Amino acid sequence: MNMILDKAHLTPPDPYPSRKSSEVCILKRCDPVVYSEYDAACPLTQEQVESYDKNGFLMLPEMFTQEEVALLTEEMERMRRNPMIAKRKETITEPESQSVRSIFSVHQLSPLFSRLATDQRLMNIIRFILGDDLYIHQSRLNYKPGYRGKEFNWHSDFETWHVEDGMPRMRALSASITLTENFEYNGPLMLVPGSHQYYIACVDGTPEDNYKSSLKRQEYGVPDDIALSTLVNEGGIVTATGKPGSVILFDCNTMHGSNSNISPFPRSNAFFVYNAWSNRLETPFSDHQPRPEYIASRQATAPLKAGSLTDPS
Repeated sequence: MNMILDKAHLTPPDPYPSRKSSEVCILKRCDPVVYSEYDAACPLTQEQVESYDKNGFLMLPEMFTQEEVALLTEEMERMRRNPMIAKRKETITEPESQSVRSIFSVHQLSPLFSRLATDQRLMNIIRFILGDDLYIHQSRLNYKPGYRGKEFNWHSDFETWHVEDGMPRMRALSASITLTENFEYNGPLMLVPGSHQYYIACVDGTPEDNYKSSLKRQEYGVPDDIALSTLVNEGGIVTATGKPGSVILFDCNTMHGSNSNISPFPRSNAFFVYNAWSNRLETPFSDHQPRPEYIASRQATAPLKAGSLTDPS
C-alpha cells in the first residue's frame, strides 16, 4: 500500500496527529484491536475474534428477539414524535428538512435504551474486546427515514473523537443495533475491511463549534479521494445488512459511511459508543473547546454495570 508512513519513525507527543498539515497522510495504527486473549470463557468464537481483529468489524445476526425489537421500536417512535424531545439540543434534523436525523444521549433520555446499552449480551462481548471496564462515550438513535434520509460521509470516528474530544488511544468501539431491516438499498452502514489498521491524518482546519454542522453533514476530518481509494483498493467495501435485532460492532478507527435513503423503507438503528475506562477523554488534540457532554461524555463517575434489557430492576 502506498502513501503509508511507518509510525516507528515518528515520535510526536500525539501518536495520532491530524488536521495539522495541508496534506492528507496515512499512518499505521500503533494500538491493539482486541485487548484480551481468547480462551474457552470468551463470549465470541475464536473465528469471530479473529475476524474482528482482521477486518475491524463483526456482524452478529438477530442478537435481540423480535419482542425486544418491538419494544425498542415503539420507544424510538415515541421519542421521534415527542415535541419536547424535538426541541432539545440532543435532537439533530436532516440538513435540508426538519425530519429527525438523530437523537443523541439516548441512554440518558430513555430508561429502555439505557438498559439496552448495558445489556449483558453486549457488555460481555465489548468488555472482552476492549479488555477493560466501560463507559458510554456517545449514544444516539439514527433514523434515516425513507425517501429523505441523507448520507453520512466516509470517516473514521476516532479521528474526530481524538481531535475534537480528546480520546487518547484506539480503545473504543461502536455497537449499532438494527431496529428496522437494513437492506442493501435503504442506506445501510458500509465498512472498509482492514481500514482500522491505518489512520488518516486529515488536512488542517476545524471551524469553531464544528459539531453544529458536522452532525448534519460532516465536511472536516474526512479522508480525501486518494486516501479513501487507497484503503478501498486494499480492503474493498462491505455492506452491513441484516434483520432487526442484529448488532454490528466496529472498531473506533474503521472507515465507514452510508448512502442516502431514497427507498420507501426507513433504516433506523440504535448506536452506542463504548470507551475503555482507562481511555477516558483528555484535553482535545486541537485548539478548540471540547464538544458538549451529550456528544462526548466527560462526566462518567463509574464504569457501567451489566444488566438486562427486559429487567428494570
